[in-house]
Amino acid sequence: MDQSVIKTDVFFTILLLIPLFLFILKSFKTRSQANQPPLPPGPYSWPILGDLLQVGDKPHITLTKLAQTYGPLFSLRLGNQLVVVGSSQEAAIQILKTHDRILSGRYVPHVAPAKSLEHNNLSLGWNLECNNSWKLLRTLCRTTLFSSKAIESQAFIREKKVVDMVGFISKMQGDVVKIRQVVFATLFNMLSNILVSRDLISLEHESLKGGISGLMRNIMEVAATPNISDFYPILAGLDLQRLRKKSNDFFDKASEIWEPIIKERREVMSGDASSQQDFLDALIKNGSSDLQINILLLELLSAGTDTSSSTVEWTLAELLKHPKCMKKVEEELKKEIDQDLIKESHVPKLTFLQACVKETLRLHPPGPLLLPHRAVESCEVMTYTIPKNCQVLINIWAIGQDPKIWEDPLVYKPERFLDSNLDFKGNDFEFIPFGSGRRICPGMPMATKHVPLILASLIHFFDWSLPYGRDPKDLDMTEKVDLTLCKEQPLLLIPKAKI
Repeated sequence: MDQSVIKTDVFFTILLLIPLFLFILKSFKTRSQANQPPLPPGPYSWPILGDLLQVGDKPHITLTKLAQTYGPLFSLRLGNQLVVVGSSQEAAIQILKTHDRILSGRYVPHVAPAKSLEHNNLSLGWNLECNNSWKLLRTLCRTTLFSSKAIESQAFIREKKVVDMVGFISKMQGDVVKIRQVVFATLFNMLSNILVSRDLISLEHESLKGGISGLMRNIMEVAATPNISDFYPILAGLDLQRLRKKSNDFFDKASEIWEPIIKERREVMSGDASSQQDFLDALIKNGSSDLQINILLLELLSAGTDTSSSTVEWTLAELLKHPKCMKKVEEELKKEIDQDLIKESHVPKLTFLQACVKETLRLHPPGPLLLPHRAVESCEVMTYTIPKNCQVLINIWAIGQDPKIWEDPLVYKPERFLDSNLDFKGNDFEFIPFGSGRRICPGMPMATKHVPLILASLIHFFDWSLPYGRDPKDLDMTEKVDLTLCKEQPLLLIPKAKI
């Protein structure tokens, strides 16, 4: 038989078999999917765009409204990215406790330095998985920074920086004070003294001009900007919005602040490495590279200052809007503080002030959606499938305002925490401002010390009023969201010393 005829017959046979093969393959896939629970319900996804146009600039509110329609666990598509959102106490338990191991991966945005695989294992907050390098790094941070012994040893630093803050504000009597920037500068120097044993910024310059706080704000805003590279990863290499470039530029500018200190410390420790003084010493002794130190310092300083300064600002704003609550705080401070200086040892006695902080964290959680999780494997949650590599969000803002959990959920009522055992350590899933499970915020023990200490000092030493004689009840409480939930209009107040 002619070879050409044989080749033609084989070609047509293969051509006929291809549709059959595709049909069989599709049948197997359909059966496989039929054996799995469906994806969580969600809104209609448009071709290419998905649900991008629905999210808006206040995603925590949009996602809360979608949960009211589609249930406490729903899904949506942002471009090519599937996102599952949990918006109830039950969903939070399933995600952060029952399936914590599988859902403890981190979804890393393309602007984060840790998105690069060679940098990923150098990060504490943005490590893709809870692997051995992450565990070792977290253990080092917990031991050196966040253990009970470490927190206790740092008390004098926090107290000293608060004294500096009170002294600065005393010079500003009668002038307008930008509360968030003053608190940011105070916190930044608190942390920098714990991390590298020195002030990194001038309280006066930062409070008035906001240089480094502006840089940190730029970093947060770039990280929170909707990014085509995240929605369509195939385009990531093009960096069409130049967000990765901006992020790298901001990272380099931030690193310049402490790079001379790292160089100087390495030279000193090469001669005498016998004593450990601070976190930088611990990192150098641990063999950390300059790059890892830069990444960690940026993560710790940005996360520790941005979230806490926002919480102080929100709490002070709420107390001004609710003068009865402010009066109770002032009376408590007069009763418990019998000296000119406030020390950390006073804080546990300030039960109403701490209740005010908790109520603020319920209504205005610094991270309303927490940092995004990622499914390292496919799993079943609340009778639905969460596929591998799916992004998972927990809307703690929605949980904090759920009328099924909270009486009068929109009302600022600190008293609800006075006779309650509810705490924010990650075990009470109706109130998890710091998250829970493997990815709970490691800095929680430190934040619970410096936030009430700063608030107590601001209230104990000063009376505060709005500029131009405005009524505090008219304060604009509109929210703005980047990575942190902050006031859209900064809190501007005029101090008057009480003592």
